Amino acid sequence: MSFGFVAFHYPAPEHLEAFVKECHQVAEMSRSQPGFVSVGVWVTPDGDAVVTTGEFESEEAFQAAARIGREIGATPDGISDLEVRPREVTFLVSR
Repeated sequence: MSFGFVAFHYPAPEHLEAFVKECHQVAEMSRSQPGFVSVGVWVTPDGDAVVTTGEFESEEAFQAAARIGREIGATPDGISDLEVRPREVTFLVSR
């Protein structure tokens, strides 16, 4: 059973590119983690939201990757200094 997520982030317009860059840094680090399956970084056409997606072999593998994100200063939960409102995260389990 795989574990995944879809997260909508709302960076301030002046921080959009910095936020996307940070998302790609976290994605790159996640790729090297055991249990990693896939990751995506998307921006809505209007630039109002950055959408990140991820899939891992298990919730434990996801949690390990999330710890790496915290270590580099990316906040997998809550709100970062670049965001204007809290992110919306949905966790998923394959069946």
